[in-house]
Amino acid sequence: MRIRTFVIGYVLALALLLFAQRRGEPQQPGGFSSVVDLTKTAGATYGSRLAGTRIVAPAQLNPGLWTVDQIPAERLIAPLVVIDVSASSFENSDYQLSVEDIASWEKMHGHIPLGAIVVARTGWDPSWNGQKSDRSLHYPGYSEDAARFLVDGRRVLGLGIDTASLDPGSTKVSLARRYALEHSVYPLENVANLNRVPATGSVAVVAPMKVAGGTSGPVRVLALLH
Repeated sequence: MRIRTFVIGYVLALALLLFAQRRGEPQQPGGFSSVVDLTKTAGATYGSRLAGTRIVAPAQLNPGLWTVDQIPAERLIAPLVVIDVSASSFENSDYQLSVEDIASWEKMHGHIPLGAIVVARTGWDPSWNGQKSDRSLHYPGYSEDAARFLVDGRRVLGLGIDTASLDPGSTKVSLARRYALEHSVYPLENVANLNRVPATGSVAVVAPMKVAGGTSGPVRVLALLH
């Protein structure tokens, strides 16, 4: 009887071991190999909160447009496109992502898919701490022409950047952000870890806090990599 019990126990243990080996490492759902968190952590104080990753709703420009909680869920998951202008931004702190930058990207990677979320990588995310210094504030952003092209020509759902605003810090009028909001395209500010995702081929998941009537607020942004 003891021998029989031992044999049964041994067989069960061997079966569990073989089953575990066949399963291997846990797989991400939907065929994705990994997830990269593109969210910059916000602090507890007001200024520090501004330095975290944020979403701006169209209602901030026009109360009749979507608030954060009203942005349709299907607009929060989309192909992710990263346009790297870090070299130009290193040379010029007031650099503006241009239509020519977009054309160069598309020459290398093909047309930006319609309905994508486009994020500019300036390389400034470790430098920006949310502390404004009046007239001496400088950081890169989008040109108005680039924003218009992406909104009208590529029908983007969101425009993001790793600095505090879509517009360069030196500008006095928010032309790029304004154009995006007018067309119900949400800006994503202070996006992080863009050096860890490819220029194309991944999927962005944008998960804002669903606060009723909010015109902006903290957001978690994830990149799903194949």
